[in-house]
Amino acid sequence: METDFYDLESRLDGPVGKGTADALAPLGLHTVGDLLRHYPRRYVDRGRLTDIAGLVAGEHVTVVAQVERAELRDMRQRRGKMLKAVIRDEKGGELECTFFNGRKLQGFVRAGVRGVFSGKVGMFRQKPQLTHPQFEEIDETDSLRPFLSVYPANSKITSQAVARAARLALDQIDDPTDPLPEAMREREGLSDLGRALRRIHVPESESDIHAAQHRLVWDEALGVALALALRRQATASRPAHACEPWPGGLREAFDADLPFELTEGQVAVGEEIADDLAREHPMNRLVQGDVGAGKTIVALRAMLQVIDAGKQAAMLAPTEVLAAQHARSLRALLGPLGRAGELDAAEGATSITLLTGSMGTRAKRQALLDAQSGAAGIVVGTHALIQDTVGFADLGLVVVDEQHRFGVEQRDALRARGETAPHMLVMTATPIPRTVAMTVYGDLTVSALQGLPRGRSPIATTVVPVAEHPTWFERVWQRVREEAEKGHQCYVVCPRVGDTEKGDPELDEPPPEEGEEKRRPPLAVLEIAPMITEKLAGLRVGVLHGKLPPDEKDAVMRSFERGELDVLVATTVIEVGVDVPNATGIVLLDADRFGLSQLHQLRGRVGRGQVPGLCLLVTETPAATAARERLDAIAGTTDGFELARLDLELRREGDVLGASQSGSRSGLKLLSLRRHEEVIAKAQVYAQDLVTRDPGLRAHPGLHALVGETIGDEERAAFLDKA
Repeated sequence: METDFYDLESRLDGPVGKGTADALAPLGLHTVGDLLRHYPRRYVDRGRLTDIAGLVAGEHVTVVAQVERAELRDMRQRRGKMLKAVIRDEKGGELECTFFNGRKLQGFVRAGVRGVFSGKVGMFRQKPQLTHPQFEEIDETDSLRPFLSVYPANSKITSQAVARAARLALDQIDDPTDPLPEAMREREGLSDLGRALRRIHVPESESDIHAAQHRLVWDEALGVALALALRRQATASRPAHACEPWPGGLREAFDADLPFELTEGQVAVGEEIADDLAREHPMNRLVQGDVGAGKTIVALRAMLQVIDAGKQAAMLAPTEVLAAQHARSLRALLGPLGRAGELDAAEGATSITLLTGSMGTRAKRQALLDAQSGAAGIVVGTHALIQDTVGFADLGLVVVDEQHRFGVEQRDALRARGETAPHMLVMTATPIPRTVAMTVYGDLTVSALQGLPRGRSPIATTVVPVAEHPTWFERVWQRVREEAEKGHQCYVVCPRVGDTEKGDPELDEPPPEEGEEKRRPPLAVLEIAPMITEKLAGLRVGVLHGKLPPDEKDAVMRSFERGELDVLVATTVIEVGVDVPNATGIVLLDADRFGLSQLHQLRGRVGRGQVPGLCLLVTETPAATAARERLDAIAGTTDGFELARLDLELRREGDVLGASQSGSRSGLKLLSLRRHEEVIAKAQVYAQDLVTRDPGLRAHPGLHALVGETIGDEERAAFLDKA
């Protein structure tokens, strides 16, 4: 009797025993289905193993050997114990291995144990050695197989035990019902699911591995594509207010008063948005544009079109600093058109209200009243807008700024209120590669805002390697002083607030080699500000970070905008949305601690006026490292779309796919945005066709279950059953 894999909820106790099942639980493996979707992370090809006698320094090798002896020793340069082991292969070659977390491995790397050791060959006292190699124990049954499957494991259970459990489970089930339509499998040359699951765990050849992985990648790509197609369908099925352009309204008056011409990109994207807003189904559009492309103008024109139709607009920003900045910018752009109720208000003017979580009671009460009564045409706020206590008279449009700071659920919270859905406009200044747009933002129609407004100035970017050239650090502060003496202003950005703050970034660094000093924590605003104030004596220096009280943050930002400060020492709270045309220089300390997109965003804070901008990337990282490669890429181009492509190549897939979007456990294990662009594109076409022909996938229960397996049951429940 066939077993449907996607409904296989039997617990692991049966096939593998209670002890093994308990050890697998911390890995998130509770059912047979969980175990069979826990794929090997790599394979050891016994035909390609290296003999210890033939090792060459600098090579990355894999050897199968037995531990002859192992002992704990004190470390020379720092506290702790290291484990020294001598291993011998079948041809008698001996090799020394050093492990730095010695106490943890003592129970695994012990005399008599056979295992696979992988690492880079180094030399110590003219003898080859492996420093902190990867280690996987193997037994006699493993040694009979052409490939050794190596699994993600933990301190409670070894990779070898996971492999045995997977084989036991496979031996006790029939091939599952395949959820993919047979015509699709034949057209794409995909193996059936049962064979793929067996060969991913117990391959007989390299072609077995490739064929199994290719089939299972298709499962994940189609699961994501179906989820997004169902989300698009559910959104499009809801009614929305048609907000047609209104002749003689606020939007026309605003366009007539603009002191500059809109770019071709702003006009083109604006027409797409205007057409969407005029429809009776909700717009769901993402506008991506490089830093400084003029997205705020595009969003404001959309909001005015909605206000002309008698509705309200809400603008959601990720931080209070950015929300306050947006409110000020919108008021400045609208002028009398945004001052309803004031003496100098234009005829038919609207008003703008700011709502943040940390506002005082009186101010918050008034803001809530303005939103609820409809007195505010535009409500700008942070996550506070999502709360159930916030009501609107007639919400017609939600603008989400810097979408990458929000999850799917947050984006949907405002849209889900009421029978009539508001239109949704999502903006990001982080250009998105095609594969990311097809997956993470696949439920949105994407518009690219090309070109920069007139008046934007070029930005010169320079890497300052202070470890190689210590005197250049002093030159950095000379350049800051020179900009200030010309009447301009500068930012200095640090990765952290201060020494004692919670939630400092976790540094994902490999274990240090013997004798190597541990990398220091990233520089912090509160630690560096006194030094900067001393070096820049005579200049007016301010400090801004996310832990300041809201009133103080606002006061500091306003002082900088008015030119009352020469230098602003800040964290990444100034990363997006901050627009001070007189700011011409930005110094990024410990620049190697930031990602490519973040560096590009921060650089975009300067060059916003008539004077060229200056960006100095200060780093202690030596040349010929991945971190320096990232900084050199930033220095080499100001094209955000090119940097987005490089960022995708350098960053980890998990930063883009998985729980960061769904907020729940993800089933994505193999799908790669870099390697599987063609599969993702094809899966989108199949998914749209399937959902069009079978809304809700009621005639395809296997595909319905595949969606849940891929993106998690909680996320599926949020929209799958609405389709």
